[in-house]
Amino acid sequence: MNAEPLDANTIRALVADATAAPSLHNAQPWAFRCLRDTGVIRLYADPRRTLPHTDPQNRGLHVGCGAALFNLRVAAAAAGLAPDVKLLPDPAFAGLLAEAQLSGTGPVDGALARLAPSIRRRHSSRHPFREEDVPAAVRDRLSEAAVLEGAELFFPDPWHVGSILELVQDAEVTEAFDPGVHEETVRWTRPDPSSAAGTADGIPGEAFGPRQRGTSVPVRDFALGRPVPGRGWAVFEKSPNIALLGTARDEPLDWLRAGQALERVLLQATADGLVASITSQPMEWPDIRWAVRDPLSAMANVQMVIRLGYGPEGTASPRRPVTDVLDVL
Repeated sequence: MNAEPLDANTIRALVADATAAPSLHNAQPWAFRCLRDTGVIRLYADPRRTLPHTDPQNRGLHVGCGAALFNLRVAAAAAGLAPDVKLLPDPAFAGLLAEAQLSGTGPVDGALARLAPSIRRRHSSRHPFREEDVPAAVRDRLSEAAVLEGAELFFPDPWHVGSILELVQDAEVTEAFDPGVHEETVRWTRPDPSSAAGTADGIPGEAFGPRQRGTSVPVRDFALGRPVPGRGWAVFEKSPNIALLGTARDEPLDWLRAGQALERVLLQATADGLVASITSQPMEWPDIRWAVRDPLSAMANVQMVIRLGYGPEGTASPRRPVTDVLDVL
C-alpha cells in the first residue's frame, strides 16, 4: 500500500460502484468529492434530492447514502485499497456524511472484496418468490453481515410476519391520503420504460413488477393506479421470508450504519443466490413504525423491512452518470 494520488479512472470506477446502491424511490441522494492529493473521497447528501413528505427527517436519505458508502468500501477493497472511513466527520456540517481515506496502509479486507461481484447483480426484485424457506446457515450469514456493520437482522416468527404485512397495508392507506407523499411518489416513479423516459433516476415501469393477485407481500405498488404498459398480474408467495434490520439508537449516525448494514446484507444475499426487495413504508409513519418491532426481540429501532427468497432477479433501475455525482479536485 502507498499514498500515491489516486488514478482518475480508479476514482470514477469506485464511485460508479458506490452509486449502484439502493435508495428511497431511487432518488440517488448522494454527491462525492475526491481530493486526489490526499487520497480522500467525501460523501455528501444532495439536498436537491430529498423527499420532505415521505422522508421528513432524512432517515431514508442517510440509509441510502450509507448503502452507497458500503459499496464504495467493497469496490475499494476489490481494487486492493484499505479505506479508513469516518462517519459524520465534521459536526458543523451535517451535509458531509462520510470521509474515506483510501490511501491507507492497513490490510485489505478480503471479506469485503469478495462481495464486489454482487454489486452489479443486486437489484430489487418485485416479482413473486418461490414458497421456499431460507436455510438456517444462510440466515446466519445474513445476520452476521448486519452485526459486522453495527446493526441487527432479525427474522420474526410467522405470527409477527402477518402483523408486519398488516402494518404495511396500514402504511399504504395512510400514504394514499397524504397528497404530499402521493406527489413525491408520482414524481420519482414513471410507468413508462426507462428507455422511453430517458431519465437517469427514479423507478421505471419495468421495475414495478406485476400486480399482486390474492395475497399481500411487502412490495410497494408504484403504479398508483396509473396504466403501466405490459404489466400483468401474478400470485405472490403466501408465506414470505421477512427480515427486520434495526439499530440500537435512531440518530443520523445510526442511519448511516443501517445503510451500510442493509447493503452488506443485500450483497451477501445476492452472493448466496437470493433475491430481495425492501420497503420502508411502515418506517415512514411514526404511529406505525413502533409496532413493526418484534416485542420478543432486543432490537430497539427497526430501519428496514426486507423480503428475501428465491425467484427472478429484479430489473436494474437507471443511474446518474458519474460525472453528475463526482467532483475531482
